[in-house]
Amino acid sequence: MLIVAYPILSSIIRSLTDRQTKGFTFDNYTYFFTRPLEIRNILFTLGVVVVTVVLAMVFAYLLALYLRFSKSKISRLIGGLYLIPRFIPGLVAIYAMMIIIRDSGVINRISQLFGYNFKPGLMYNEKGLIIMNLWFNIPFAALIITSGLSAIPDSIIEGARDVGAGRWRTFIHMILPLSIKDVFVSATFVFMANVGSFTTPFLIMGASSPKMLGIALFEQFNIYMDYEKTSALSVIMFLICSVSAAVYIYTNLKEKEWEK
Repeated sequence: MLIVAYPILSSIIRSLTDRQTKGFTFDNYTYFFTRPLEIRNILFTLGVVVVTVVLAMVFAYLLALYLRFSKSKISRLIGGLYLIPRFIPGLVAIYAMMIIIRDSGVINRISQLFGYNFKPGLMYNEKGLIIMNLWFNIPFAALIITSGLSAIPDSIIEGARDVGAGRWRTFIHMILPLSIKDVFVSATFVFMANVGSFTTPFLIMGASSPKMLGIALFEQFNIYMDYEKTSALSVIMFLICSVSAAVYIYTNLKEKEWEK
């Protein structure tokens, strides 16, 4: 109640307070849905987050399938390496990636050895931000999905093949239904983590516009010191995240339904 409920309630009350008169107002919310720049920030954040979630789930699921059903030496090697990003501090990883992808970075220098001057163009735009998000989130999502796939007994898959089901039918009718819940769970965590992210977009995007909501929140609080608008933006971000939270709760409550 003290560390979760009270701060949320306090933010809601302050978001409905006029900065000058201290009276009740919806102006703090109106500000974010009427100003073109703020609308672009919201749409930009949602676009980046949705693309990150979709791509992360696709690659994470394929990786998890490979790690679960492949017995090769390469799969064992990847199984020991894919979790490394989870143990590297975020700032270290971001700066390392910046050294590689910036226009004067490692990729550009390698291209110059072959007579080219290739500039990736991945800094200060959403492409570099999404790539960095995937670097962080694919291992995390794959960890959850792999755990779910590992819980599927081999006997179920062997039984399906014994009655003539091919790989595709086994996947569609057996593996996917039994693992889809874990996909939704990992997607909710990736979604919520990226809606309010600050470090990655701040370093990759810089001061360019539009901004992720985490940076916009930072500016309202630290630069403009408008705590009422900061509270309103916090509530907006909370409502956006509550959508994925609802999906998370639904998938857990319907666990038996997924199995059916």
